[in-house]
Amino acid sequence: MRERGLALLSADRPDGKPPGARDTEDPALFRPLVYGDPDRLHVHPTAILNNALINLSSGNVTIGEYAFFGHNVSILTGTHDWTKFGAERQVAVPPSGRDVVIEEGAWLSSNVIVVAPCRIGAHSVVGVASLVMGDVEPYTVVAGSPARVLRQIPRPDAPAAAPAGPDAGEAGRVGAG
Repeated sequence: MRERGLALLSADRPDGKPPGARDTEDPALFRPLVYGDPDRLHVHPTAILNNALINLSSGNVTIGEYAFFGHNVSILTGTHDWTKFGAERQVAVPPSGRDVVIEEGAWLSSNVIVVAPCRIGAHSVVGVASLVMGDVEPYTVVAGSPARVLRQIPRPDAPAAAPAGPDAGEAGRVGAG
């Protein structure tokens, strides 16, 4: 179920902070900034956006259940027509066609920038300060600027892989992505 998304602060606490937030944390860390028509933003009630910037100028943004963001994530649907000049370029913004979909359980780390159009697949991870300029497959870890695939995340319904031997090299290493 998707919800229209400006009721993003917790109703459980009078200060609007999410459950588990420390009393010393600034409430501004949990308030997203929305630029454009808020009816274009669809956020599942279990998603956590923190203080994301969401630009809805040229498309819809849909954020699935249990997706979550670190701080200062930017989701950008807007663009300008670079073939125009001066004041005309400032207002030459397409009204649609640049949607972003962030699927169930995706984790966008702090300072990630997502440039539309794109889909970030279920249970994927986007590393700190990455620039996403295209689709991210489900169960994938990406990072960098531009973001590139670092590894696949084992699916919970997949058979267990054989343990990596001492000669497995980088493919056998496990670490935070």
